[in-house]
Amino acid sequence: MNRLGQAGAAAAIVAAAGVAIVGRGLPTRSIANVAASTAQAAETGAPIYFRDPDGKPLYSLTPKQTPDGRDYRPVPAGADVSFDAPEPAVEMQAAAPKADRKIKYYRNPMGLPDTSPVPKKDSMGMDYIAVYDGDDSDDGSITLSPGKVQRTGVTSEPAERRRIRTLVRAPGTIQLDERRVSVIAMRAESYVQKVADVTTGSRVSKGQPLMEIYSPAVSSAAAEYLATITSKATAGLEPYGRGSRQRLMNLDVPEPVIAEMEKSRTVPIAIQWSSPRDGIVLQRNAIEGMRAQSGDVLFRVADVSLVWAVIDVAERDLGTIAVGQPVTVRARSYPGRAFEGRIGVIYPQLNRETRTARIRIELANADLALLPDMYVDAEIDTGSREPVVAVAESAVLDTGSRQTVLIDKGRGRFEPREVKLGRRGEGYVEIRDGLAGGEAVVTSANFLIDAESNLKAALKGFAEPAGARGADLSGDATMEAKP
Repeated sequence: MNRLGQAGAAAAIVAAAGVAIVGRGLPTRSIANVAASTAQAAETGAPIYFRDPDGKPLYSLTPKQTPDGRDYRPVPAGADVSFDAPEPAVEMQAAAPKADRKIKYYRNPMGLPDTSPVPKKDSMGMDYIAVYDGDDSDDGSITLSPGKVQRTGVTSEPAERRRIRTLVRAPGTIQLDERRVSVIAMRAESYVQKVADVTTGSRVSKGQPLMEIYSPAVSSAAAEYLATITSKATAGLEPYGRGSRQRLMNLDVPEPVIAEMEKSRTVPIAIQWSSPRDGIVLQRNAIEGMRAQSGDVLFRVADVSLVWAVIDVAERDLGTIAVGQPVTVRARSYPGRAFEGRIGVIYPQLNRETRTARIRIELANADLALLPDMYVDAEIDTGSREPVVAVAESAVLDTGSRQTVLIDKGRGRFEPREVKLGRRGEGYVEIRDGLAGGEAVVTSANFLIDAESNLKAALKGFAEPAGARGADLSGDATMEAKP
């Protein structure tokens, strides 16, 4: 930095130090006198101010000591004027190789899109910054000083192979398994003689008596069947007996009742009807003494040991769902309890209004805790079964049409790289292409690095026309100089 730049920087620091001194109630001077003395100190090489030895934001224009008796550290005019911790070792290492490299152009010290092929100053008298060969490499990488990396809070972590666990959450309701519902209805005109002590909601077992029925059609078919199997002319002819028995079966007479008639050789007045399966009585319409027409439903019994959870999944999640995937269902009536099941059917139709698809999950319900029409919440694990290369979601710079990450090459050098993304979950995203396991990627402050890279690209774009213009100007000058 030249003498004028040192004086200007020193004046700025002294002004800041003066504010600190005034804030502490110390005597103040005129800013002009301070600036003049500072400029004189810059010329003679004397300290321009003193700062706290521990790096605290405490400054003094005169020698001073800390409360524990340590002297404040003098700051000469040629020292770094920033209030951050100095990095002399890094600057010396960076300056050594630059002495042997060629200067390509000079850029504006304030970051403005203005370059020059020759050294110059801006409107405030600040020197343009030299850009050397290699500082603006064509691979799009950018190099930051260790101090800037530390101040901006840049952190990196390697891309690792991990299992991406993605949960799709969707609401739904409990429904009966329609394959486990039985209806008891008469196939001929009948009269209810007696009803067992069962009501809606009662649990019944297979073969348990439900009611006694008298039906003229059933009695006539039973008498015909007994006459056929007891007649001397037809007793030994199987086709005759088979036809009569089939008629009783067509009237839905229970098999135990037919076997009892064959054994006793008598026609019962009332026929006992029993439950066809284990389950819960969902509907009881039978009343003693009532007349039931053909097709009237008298009982409805359902087996609820296995139920369905029908849930509505958003259209965007259908691509990650398949039949057989495990599902965890939680009922709002039982906080903390989970029911495990698997996807049985994905219905081939989409709801036009809600843009959702229906998924059917089979659930075991041995203790009958799940009831029909109960609200439930389902969690479908759609994550990858095998580990994949993944990085933190904060490492991805997503523009909508392009996704990139910043590769940490070490020593403050960062390289942007385009990647292809996959599944997301638990704060991580799968990298399907563009990145290998073990490569370090920036996970924080990557937007600051990206902004620095964009500024560098802009400066480079302005530098090329400026260099061309400089060459043209030098050529013109040469031509004019020729005789």
